[in-house]
Amino acid sequence: MFEQELNIYWEKVVDTIKDGIMIVDTGGTIVSVNRALEKMMGYSKDELLGSSCAILKCNIFEYAQQNKDGHWCVLFKTGQMSMRKCTFIRKDGKFVHALKNASLLKDSNGNVMGAVETITDLSEITEKDYQIEAFRRELRSENGFHGIIGTSVAMQRVFDLIRNAAQSEAPVIILGESGTGKELVAKAIHEIGLRNDKPFIKVNCATLNESLLESELFGHVKGAYTGAYKDRKGRFEAAHNGIIFLDEIGDLPLSTQVKLLRVLEEKVIERVGDNIPIPVNVRIISATNRNLKRLVAEGHFRKDLYYRINVVPITVAPLRERIDDIPILAESFFRRIRLKTDKKIVGISNEAMRLLMSYAWPGNVRELKGIFEYAFVTCQGAMIESHHFPPSIYHEKNTRQEPVLPPLTKNEIKKQKLIEALKKVGGNQTEAAKLLGISRVTVWNQMKKFNVNPKMVF
Repeated sequence: MFEQELNIYWEKVVDTIKDGIMIVDTGGTIVSVNRALEKMMGYSKDELLGSSCAILKCNIFEYAQQNKDGHWCVLFKTGQMSMRKCTFIRKDGKFVHALKNASLLKDSNGNVMGAVETITDLSEITEKDYQIEAFRRELRSENGFHGIIGTSVAMQRVFDLIRNAAQSEAPVIILGESGTGKELVAKAIHEIGLRNDKPFIKVNCATLNESLLESELFGHVKGAYTGAYKDRKGRFEAAHNGIIFLDEIGDLPLSTQVKLLRVLEEKVIERVGDNIPIPVNVRIISATNRNLKRLVAEGHFRKDLYYRINVVPITVAPLRERIDDIPILAESFFRRIRLKTDKKIVGISNEAMRLLMSYAWPGNVRELKGIFEYAFVTCQGAMIESHHFPPSIYHEKNTRQEPVLPPLTKNEIKKQKLIEALKKVGGNQTEAAKLLGISRVTVWNQMKKFNVNPKMVF
């Protein structure tokens, strides 16, 4: 009795399943589909039943037909199909990215009667993947440099210095206020540098006390101090043949500065509690938001160490000194957070952007990112408005003295930079290309696109 009732309600059970289900006979004619498949493919049941399964234009099926082995479908050769990614074409012509499982149906005598397929729609997931990849490409585009966003002249200088420093083995020091992206600069040097396939090890010199810092940098041997239960390699050993990034080096204790100087000069370290020299081949990149010259004058930083690490200085300008980058950075953070949160916010209002352009940004790029994370929590509409930002920004009245102009578009910024470059080199397109870091053909194309006539400009 139960089996009979189950057969009666089986169609309803199948129709509640979210995955598409299709049954075909041995000739590939569709004999049964559920509602999910109708919705997924855009065809009605009446249109599908009695039609060849080729109507769905499965790319795997097309591949099978190209094989000259007598099998019109791979399934009837292998007997089953498990977790195969494929694409179908809906009635309206749109692609459906799907995951297919299939199996043959046999009668009691083992004769093949047909096959059943279950189809899971992956279109939404695939679209997300495309969006993420598109966003990654955008980050690698002309507005970005290895994760660092900026088109201002100040940032172009930084990018040039990164390229040059990456092809050197000299110590680099990155200077700039907190939140300007000094660690990103260090990572970019590593990514395009001579040691990019070797370790990149970071140490924050401001977060550990003197004894722990030395152990962290140089390692220790068992019994070196209370709690040293076994030998431990330090960060310098871990960075062997690679790069060690000493963040906040201005906070390094004087006693540790002496040992660091020895590493730079002799390329050896000694673990805490031991006197056996261990050779290390490490390139040092350091960073600080402090004035090292003043620390040297005050006796808080060794002069000899200062000159050893200050071989290739790279200064990252604060955000208030590169206002032109704010719209690009804002758009970048907006898209990143929208992808992460999946909130249906479509953009940033002009008033909100004007507020961002007028703020002083004491916390620099890190603060800008933080206010967008805040805005995505407070915004429940389609656009981010100025009142969605934290009160500290929303209520501040034009902290900059100069008048606030509407933000330039990306094309306006490009045109302005192009004109400035051409003016500097007297209209020489080849020299302008070198100044902008692009090809001469790109300069010519931009001049044509933006109607920049040398005779009018110069």
